[in-house]
Amino acid sequence: MRARAQVRVLPDGRRLHLQDGPIDIVLQALGAEDQIRRAHRTAADRFVTVLDELCSELPLLREQVRLGGTEPDGIVARRMFAAVVPYAEENFITPMAAVAGAVAEEILAAMTAVADLSRAYVNDGGDIALHIASGERFVIGMVDLPDRPTLLGSLLGSMTLDSNQPVRGIATSGWRGRSFSLGIADAVTILAKTAAMADAAATIVANAVDLPGHPAISHIAARELSPDSDLGDRLVTTAVGGLTSAEVSEALGRGSACAERLIAPGLIAAAALNLQGTIRVVPSVESPKMALSSGERSLAYA
Repeated sequence: MRARAQVRVLPDGRRLHLQDGPIDIVLQALGAEDQIRRAHRTAADRFVTVLDELCSELPLLREQVRLGGTEPDGIVARRMFAAVVPYAEENFITPMAAVAGAVAEEILAAMTAVADLSRAYVNDGGDIALHIASGERFVIGMVDLPDRPTLLGSLLGSMTLDSNQPVRGIATSGWRGRSFSLGIADAVTILAKTAAMADAAATIVANAVDLPGHPAISHIAARELSPDSDLGDRLVTTAVGGLTSAEVSEALGRGSACAERLIAPGLIAAAALNLQGTIRVVPSVESPKMALSSGERSLAYA
């Protein structure tokens, strides 16, 4: 195992923490003890190879995806590419928009390939891949903002996913998160069939929550914040001042319309959009119920 990759059991004795460069994962497997040990061991073994695989194709993964363009070779990179291709015709997007979700999927796939688990999740910085065996369910906690650690954020409600529902991926994006955003959403959380699909869609919907030209919104070229950003000279949001209720409604309306367009072809199952304390939920007929408190703001971590 390379010294760079860090693998440790968290103090609760149940969760595994995997960290390598920008990849920071917390995962948990549930089932018989021998199956959990096998899943955790396999997750660690697979994890230490992932970053090098991605770096070997990084220039391509940072390029704008175009229909008919060059596809990457690696298994994680191919998941990233497949997740963003549906948006390539109408949006600027690179495979990096789905990297966290795709990595989470790969680690989960390695676990479930060798172990019989009742449930499992792989949380890569808030982008989550889920395994739910027949008859099982997950209760997903909701916190207020994506840049707050789970234990420090305000728990505002919950959502239940069971084995009969198609959702196996959850992802959150917004200008307050760890990645850049072209929009002004504090948080947009997407439920989708896979974590990579949710990750890509969260980027698209979060970018759509916007008030172009509004004087209270500050931007800077992504390259000035991170010279190697795949967004280059595109302007990303750095601050959002106070907005009126009408302005919040307008911005959320733009994002909601975008989310609704993604539900019809099955790209997402549902979305929760949060802007300055106001949340808007866009469900499909098959989507799980979102039980929100009166202070509802956003969905977040498992």
